[in-house]
Amino acid sequence: MSIRPTPGPVTKPALRLFVAGDTPGAKRALDSRKRLIEAMAEELEIEIVDILEHPAKAEDAGILATPTLSDDSVTPPRRLIGDISNIAQVLEFFSFSKKDVNS
Repeated sequence: MSIRPTPGPVTKPALRLFVAGDTPGAKRALDSRKRLIEAMAEELEIEIVDILEHPAKAEDAGILATPTLSDDSVTPPRRLIGDISNIAQVLEFFSFSKKDVNS
């Protein structure tokens, strides 16, 4: 009789997007966030952190500029600051594979 380990829950990669309020840069970053999630076929979670509403979260993470897309699952954290509209480059930076080739 062989015992097979039961598979644990599959977790999606998770990033955090730090933005500052309702600025044009924040709006572009939020639009890019949607496109990133679509490109990963919904297999990516990106938490939105508005630093104007939650300044302690930004301070704890050491965020100095927005927008910042952060992967805190690695040490040191991997961060992209500024324009994240080039989806292919963002996915490559974080070592994610694009799931939907039509995005």
